[in-house]
Amino acid sequence: MRAGAALRPFGPGLWLGGGGAVDVLGFRYPTRMAVIEGEDGVALWSPVAATPALVEAVAALGPVRAIVAPNHLHHLFVADWTTLAPGARLLLAPGLARKRPDLAPAEEIDDGTTMPAGLAHAVLRGNAITTEVVGFHPPSGTALFTDLLQQFPRGWHSGWRGLVARLDLMCAPEPTVPRKFRVATRDRAAMRAGLDTVRAWPVERVAMAHGTPVPMDGAALIDRAFRWLGP
Repeated sequence: MRAGAALRPFGPGLWLGGGGAVDVLGFRYPTRMAVIEGEDGVALWSPVAATPALVEAVAALGPVRAIVAPNHLHHLFVADWTTLAPGARLLLAPGLARKRPDLAPAEEIDDGTTMPAGLAHAVLRGNAITTEVVGFHPPSGTALFTDLLQQFPRGWHSGWRGLVARLDLMCAPEPTVPRKFRVATRDRAAMRAGLDTVRAWPVERVAMAHGTPVPMDGAALIDRAFRWLGP
């Protein structure tokens, strides 16, 4: 199928759509969602603002059958999409249902959850900021991250914010794990257990909510980004 201009293909059956920037603790974050084609519709991964152009582009691919919020920070636009697709299956990262009890009925994702549209997944636990669900789309070889991998363009933040962004590794030469998430990883064994699942996938590409998608050598990028975690 073909989508509108608000979505761009990133491999067979996988589309990416950018949203506007959101403010978090004084910092502007660009946003991005993934749209995954299934047999009878599409799944939305970390949905961004439901602009008319994006809603139209998604509708061109098929009805929304599932909506995934992959960590408990990525929930701002979920309710809008559930209103647009009231019959869609709603899957929430661990902890998000307690934060947003209004997002119901919903399923909390665990290791044994059957994901929509043929996605594989890994739950990366052990971080005090958030537990993140990382997805994998086999037809395109794409790993889907939200916050654990980030890369802001140089100059995106200025002044003291720019200094903090550099110190936090938010604008490193390639996507990596921000320093705050490294420091907040209190249980490294739990994080490594989830990452072992990610490393077992045949990853070719990497897409993230806050950074330029990586079209090749994705597995090597992930290894470099998490080298601080140890083997």
